[in-house]
Amino acid sequence: MFRIITVEREYGCGAGEIARQLASQLDWKLWDRDLTAEIARVANVDSSAVSMCEERVDSTFQRLVKVFWRGSYERSMHLEHQPFGPDRMVEVGEEVMREIARQGNCVIVGRGAPYFLRDRSDVFHVFLYAPRAEKLRRIQAQGKSLRDAEDLVDTVDCERILFVKHYFGADWPTRSLYHVMLNTAVGDQNVLSTILHTMKTVEASALTHV
Repeated sequence: MFRIITVEREYGCGAGEIARQLASQLDWKLWDRDLTAEIARVANVDSSAVSMCEERVDSTFQRLVKVFWRGSYERSMHLEHQPFGPDRMVEVGEEVMREIARQGNCVIVGRGAPYFLRDRSDVFHVFLYAPRAEKLRRIQAQGKSLRDAEDLVDTVDCERILFVKHYFGADWPTRSLYHVMLNTAVGDQNVLSTILHTMKTVEASALTHV
């Protein structure tokens, strides 16, 4: 029986909203913004630490830190500038993720969740993607300029590739991790219904082979 859904995604494909609707339909806890806040709480990161690093020049690892913090609302949280190292951040992230998984009944967006929880049999893994034009359309619909949208699409996923390769030794996306990979251009409701139907089908199949 699946108790957790992880939603990994290409930037701009609408995964944050889809995950929200998925959690709502299941009446499960959504871990997106709250996950960022919980990692910050456990890491004991405060606003003074943000001020200390706001003018620091980005390094490769600082960019990796930003990738980890980014959710469906990329660049709207100052937490991405927290000046503790990515090694510590990943350590805390795994600790928080495993506690969340222990509680169950939740949808987790990004933050390395498919990798941290890859060995659990009660996790259903989803990867969402979209054509470039669809991603640009969705980002612009949130108020971004075309130039900003293109910059985000061109950079965020490249940084995620670096992050996953460095910390998990895997290619991104790691296709073998996911139960389903869906193109969100087919529409949010179609994506939602496919996720739920596939999850139930896999559960039923597992029961028949017990």
